[in-house]
Amino acid sequence: MPNEPVFLERQKFKQWWIWIALIGLFAITCFNIYQMTTLPNLPSGAFNTLLLSTVVLLLVAFLFLSARLDTAIKPDGIQVRFFPFHLKAKNFAWDDLEKCYLRTYSPLLEYGGWGVRFKLFRNSVAYNVAGNEGLQLELKSGRKVLIGTAKSEQLKDALIKLGRLKP
Repeated sequence: MPNEPVFLERQKFKQWWIWIALIGLFAITCFNIYQMTTLPNLPSGAFNTLLLSTVVLLLVAFLFLSARLDTAIKPDGIQVRFFPFHLKAKNFAWDDLEKCYLRTYSPLLEYGGWGVRFKLFRNSVAYNVAGNEGLQLELKSGRKVLIGTAKSEQLKDALIKLGRLKP
């Protein structure tokens, strides 16, 4: 097919410290639930509040487990999808781009972390899950989009193959 991807990447949150924090919070919550069930005079609403916080914690853990960043480089443009926040892929046609290039960036200093991150008042967004390498898109509209990658060399090769990046 003429519009088959020349580059595909799927990234997930794999940072050990995220999972240690979530497991630690879950263990503390379970311990607190256990302690509350042994109290003779449980304060009104305390158990429900703790149970609700456990459900929220499990939902956050599920969010990290299911979150993924999918990137596809195709002859007609770039697709990016950050599931579950994007139900459909965002498409960036080559004709809509002023330029695109690979760059090293600081997720914490430039965007405040990982995930779907916005720079307020700068018309810029980043999609990333780990690392500090990314594909910077500058759209003709003035908007900037950064897509994180763990495969910068393969991405570079795909862009060169399509004639969208100079070697």
